[in-house]
Amino acid sequence: MLEKPRLSDIHQGDSLPSVIKHITQQDINRYAEASGDFNPIHVDETFAAKTPLGGTIAHGMLVLAYLSEMMTQAFGSCWLEEGKLAVRFKSAARPQDTITTSGQIDSIEDKDGIPQVNCSLECCNQKGEIIINGRATVKLH
Repeated sequence: MLEKPRLSDIHQGDSLPSVIKHITQQDINRYAEASGDFNPIHVDETFAAKTPLGGTIAHGMLVLAYLSEMMTQAFGSCWLEEGKLAVRFKSAARPQDTITTSGQIDSIEDKDGIPQVNCSLECCNQKGEIIINGRATVKLH
């Protein structure tokens, strides 16, 4: 079972633990199998090469899972049970990209006697380009 963080260990301004993932076409294909999303922009390299994107791209939800992994590392079962995420997809992740997640605790509020942690989040590729950014909230119960 995942541990729940102690409120005394969490502070405004703290950085969240980064997750680093190297994306391969095999990862994308496995995600297509698991999700049932076989859109050719993800899995057909010949088709994707002819599009304005110039090649296959990772599923947005695959990259979003990396942010969720970071939040799970930081907040354990509280994230899985009470986490909320609001993001914007800014750019596509591609095979051979290395994606790094980062986040910061922006504030800790009391909501009806339950601490709620508000975080800003980001996923960037190896060039520093933002793939996803957004905010997350998690209740510590």
